[in-house]
Amino acid sequence: MADINTGPNPLFLREDQLHQAMELLFYAYRDFTAECDAMLATYGFGRAHHRVIYFVGRYPNLSVSELLRILRITKQSLSRVLGELVAQGFVSSHPGPTDRRRRMLELTEKGRALESRLSTIQRSCIARAYREAGVEAVAGFRKVLLGILTGDDRKRFERSGAAG
Repeated sequence: MADINTGPNPLFLREDQLHQAMELLFYAYRDFTAECDAMLATYGFGRAHHRVIYFVGRYPNLSVSELLRILRITKQSLSRVLGELVAQGFVSSHPGPTDRRRRMLELTEKGRALESRLSTIQRSCIARAYREAGVEAVAGFRKVLLGILTGDDRKRFERSGAAG
């Protein structure tokens, strides 16, 4: 990793600018999730439930092991969250087509409705910010986000040239 304290010191690499970027990410994420958090709370759900609903909706017939890789959480954590979503009828689980031990996940109609409401809120937030920022800023923002990602996640988005 490059030492930020050596060599040319562009404005955006100054310590105070890096701290401000960190704070902006925290505040932006807080505001990005606030309305969804309130909606999820009415079901007794939290952000972990939201992430499961989002990714299972985005990738129908996602396996439990693939979901664990995406979320990078323990089986125990996923089991609790997934158990609640299945019990309340938001997610269904069925055996894999070739390996019946493999559990495949998909949203139920109820789950698709909730995912749609949540994603509509967040797409609106991003669309507004993108409109305000302009095309060049959006491209730069994507590059910054890619720069934060590591490993296979980064490679997946670099290869696709789009959001998945």
